[in-house]
Amino acid sequence: MNLENYFISQFKNAHIGDDGALVGSAVYSKDAFFEDVHFKKEWMSYYQIATKAMMINISDAIAMNAKPKYALLSVAMPKSMTMKEMRELASGFEDTAAKYGIEIIGGDTIGNIKLDITITIISEADKPLRRQGLRKGYLVAHTGKLGRSAKELRRLANLGKIHKSSKFVDIRLRDKFVSKASRYLKCGMDISDGLFSDLGKLSSANRLGFNFYKRIPKRVGCSGEEYEMLFGFDKRDKKALFRVAKLCRTSITIVAQSARKNYKNRCKAHHF
Repeated sequence: MNLENYFISQFKNAHIGDDGALVGSAVYSKDAFFEDVHFKKEWMSYYQIATKAMMINISDAIAMNAKPKYALLSVAMPKSMTMKEMRELASGFEDTAAKYGIEIIGGDTIGNIKLDITITIISEADKPLRRQGLRKGYLVAHTGKLGRSAKELRRLANLGKIHKSSKFVDIRLRDKFVSKASRYLKCGMDISDGLFSDLGKLSSANRLGFNFYKRIPKRVGCSGEEYEMLFGFDKRDKKALFRVAKLCRTSITIVAQSARKNYKNRCKAHHF
């Protein structure tokens, strides 16, 4: 049993089930970024830690075709952190927020034995993109290339080093593509838990399975923290969608066609 899904199932309301909670035209999203769970301080600078913590949260807004506006930060930090390290952490938050036009409006700080970060992003969405909307026969695709994040995580876990432009620390969001292609996208979400796991979420939301065009290796399909877009669209819009992708310099890979069948996720749970 997936314990994360079990716990989430205890809260039943219409706002749960997407990358963020849609309330009116506002989208509220929140993600945690905890030391020794999501990262080790030996792997990243404090600036990189803050930047990634912000980016994984902004990704939820982008995935719903929402414009992030405000952020609330909760930072639990060791008392051993120096003022220089605190300034570096704050600069990472501020610079990333400024890049996306986000105002940091408050939050909370407490002492802790390690560095734990949670961020709430408040966004506006005129035409929100949700996980529901997939129909039988629609094509399912993702942006970019998958598999690098897990590969780089394994390298770090084995005491190796990665480049500063590595996908594990330097996340590139697809905001331009999502915005310009929104008229063609019928459903969507970001790939945070891995392609196979996130296809499972689309499957549950739409009660559909998938006919894959070719076999996808587990090392690719189970690679989490990719933060590419996973989306469904009508095959009649394929040419138009690929034109938009080309204009946005975004590569697209069609992996499957939706079908009335069961789907089974081949990956282990990431969070428990």
